[in-house]
Amino acid sequence: MSEPLLSIRDLEVAFDGENGPTRVVEGVSLSLNAGETLALVGESGSGKSVTALSIPRLLPYPQATHPGGSIRLEGEELIHAPVARLRSLRGGTLGMIFQEPMTSLNPLHTLEKQIGETLRIHQGLSPATARERIVELLEMVRLPEAADRLGAYPHQLSGGQRQRVMIAMAIANSPRLLIADEPTTALDVTIQAEILELLADLRRRLGMAMLFISHDLNVVQRIADRVAVMQSGRIVEQGRVEAVFARPTHGYTRMLLDAEPDGRPAPVADGPPLLEVRDLRVAFPRRRGPFGRVRSHLMAVDGVGLGVRPGETLGVVGESGSGKTTLGMALLRLQPAKGRITFDGQDLSRLDKRRLRPLRRSMQVVFQDPFGSLSPRMSVGQIIAEGLAVHERALDANGREARAREALVEVGLAPELLRRFPHELSGGQRQRVAVARAIVLKPRLIVLDEPTSALDRSVQSQLVDLLRTLQARHGLSYIFISHDLKVVRAMSHRVVVMQAGRICETGSAERIFTDPVEPYTRRLLAASLHA
Repeated sequence: MSEPLLSIRDLEVAFDGENGPTRVVEGVSLSLNAGETLALVGESGSGKSVTALSIPRLLPYPQATHPGGSIRLEGEELIHAPVARLRSLRGGTLGMIFQEPMTSLNPLHTLEKQIGETLRIHQGLSPATARERIVELLEMVRLPEAADRLGAYPHQLSGGQRQRVMIAMAIANSPRLLIADEPTTALDVTIQAEILELLADLRRRLGMAMLFISHDLNVVQRIADRVAVMQSGRIVEQGRVEAVFARPTHGYTRMLLDAEPDGRPAPVADGPPLLEVRDLRVAFPRRRGPFGRVRSHLMAVDGVGLGVRPGETLGVVGESGSGKTTLGMALLRLQPAKGRITFDGQDLSRLDKRRLRPLRRSMQVVFQDPFGSLSPRMSVGQIIAEGLAVHERALDANGREARAREALVEVGLAPELLRRFPHELSGGQRQRVAVARAIVLKPRLIVLDEPTSALDRSVQSQLVDLLRTLQARHGLSYIFISHDLKVVRAMSHRVVVMQAGRICETGSAERIFTDPVEPYTRRLLAASLHA
């Protein structure tokens, strides 16, 4: 029997800390054959990404060390390989796709420059030859109008398009091994399905092996041949995907498989809406002529009308670019818009910043990425209490800290975390801090913009339960924006479906999910069922 393409034996990883080294990966052994896909799954903090980043030696050395173990790629030991040799492997024999392309791509460089750099380093291609290869790669990953995109910058692309560019960079030099670290986590279900199909197609065409890291077992089931389950730095179960999914032997694997948001929100009483929107429009400049004059606009939100009652959750779904987040920001007057927005009987469109400010405490927001929305220089206590310093000036520092502690406990976190900083918390803990920051002001409406998309399924279920509990306790109204239709169904009383800035279908959550009318809605649901 031939030697595996990748062989990991008894790998150990430790990080230096105040009290000495802490082992985060212990005794991990994996193998991956040419042309095969192995999925590495587990919750946040289980050691998945640390294990994967150990292969190309991309951990923060010397803070990270390998007390023991072996990593062999095509028979070559990598644990103690020279830096020069590792650089030749990275982007060459070994490609990598990271979770968030917006932070992985250089915002100051065009697509041509970023993809061309890896071709120049590893193949020494001339600019003209490199350009031809770049177009070929972008067409291979099915980027629309590839030849016209060479001068584009990352911010000019959608999330799905940026991920395609990341894949093009990773496969530019025909790697033997591709490491894909949560490559579909932040994508909507239809784009996610396209990326998974693309990766499977590229694997077949290029004969690559793929190490696929994910917390989403539905995705793993679609793409992987074998799966290894990690818990607390150890492999607790591994085998063929169909066998592990059908007959899991470890309790932790069974927990992961069963961790789906379920249940339905409590019924809400009829009554006048807390928030009512009529003919809302948001336009972004698309083309400019001489002297900076705008020649055309992109209608990101086009004539939207909706209402939300006290204690109700309105789910907002649609593909990337459909206008979901722009709608949410416009409702809070965080994005300029035209149209009428009435909150608690007051027309927000008629209020200037000074008169709008007192209403801000009643309208809060929780963003998709808590690590990006929480200041890294502020403690948890300072983050939660920041709004109190603005809206409740009568409170002194002790009073603000006491309220922050109450909010922290209410979202299920220990009071001791008040002194911690965001980088010391897990993803689920950071999102709970974001929720605490919102509820400490005792709002009436919270816009939740993709609050669960980057979380493990088990943590998603916990956050959904928390949000439902807080809603029942405080009578909160939610606008729940998400591409994850399973979470939307568990959270929402009513749903609006957005397409190209317009609402194409609206109704009760039960009716939308069981008897959709519009073909676009049916396509979204079909993609979700197969995700």
